[in-house]
Amino acid sequence: MLCQEVGASIAVLLFPKTGPLGMVMLRLVFSAVILLAIARPRLRGHTASGWRAVVGFGLVLALMNGLFYLALSRLPLGVTVTIEVLGPLVLSIVAARRASAWLWAALAFAGVLALGGGRWDHLDPLGVLFALGAAASWALYIVSSARVGREFPKLDGLAIAMTIGAVVALPFGVLDAGAQLLQLSVVGLGAAVAVLSSTIPYALELMALRRMPASVFAILMAASPATATLAGFVLLGQAMTWVELVGIALVIAASIGAVRSAAPKRSARVDADAAAGSLEPPVEPEEPFAEPVA
Repeated sequence: MLCQEVGASIAVLLFPKTGPLGMVMLRLVFSAVILLAIARPRLRGHTASGWRAVVGFGLVLALMNGLFYLALSRLPLGVTVTIEVLGPLVLSIVAARRASAWLWAALAFAGVLALGGGRWDHLDPLGVLFALGAAASWALYIVSSARVGREFPKLDGLAIAMTIGAVVALPFGVLDAGAQLLQLSVVGLGAAVAVLSSTIPYALELMALRRMPASVFAILMAASPATATLAGFVLLGQAMTWVELVGIALVIAASIGAVRSAAPKRSARVDADAAAGSLEPPVEPEEPFAEPVA
């Protein structure tokens, strides 16, 4: 999470040169190159439904990253990530199918209200819409990754989908960044964002999931708004009021409660194996808080 938020902070610092969509393009292109080099996916032997799934997944990746960075250009990092967490949180509540899940929904709603500091007029409304779109895209990412996981082995589906997302983002990124893409320093920092936000976190998550149950991993990932708030404060100077910090804490608490409500009672070994598969991407994900590519 620290790597991801440091990567996001570097991306924010590059916005004046590349624009948010230019940064998305750099992030996806370098992530695709890295994944293609690691996975070396096979392009033959896949069904038509498999290709439909992976194309849809690629479009979701482009949309999710685009909306996330557009929100970051208008909102503090901590606020953006907290709103984005609402996507998998809602998915967790729906998956739980229990009356108690509505308690977590109410707690999350209270947190979102507090996140506005008691008054939402000081938050950029378009930025909030972008963040909500990123939240919905995160939920779509989880569903799409499950479908791709059933059709493609290991990291093949993710590598192909990332390449499709990079191709989709390419024209928007070129238009947004323009001649800045000819500067080696900008391109180099874009590659650093891809490594910090994708390569290192994927490796560490895979190592973690081999040593802990998926439910524990999901609860730890629910703390991402706190990590984002800390990174925003230290690296970007984005201070937050105590009311906003309470709102973030409420959303984190609701996320943890929703994960615990949705988690099936299985052995730790089976749970860990299922989650480890979810990063390739998931075959049958049981945890709605699988970490997104964003």
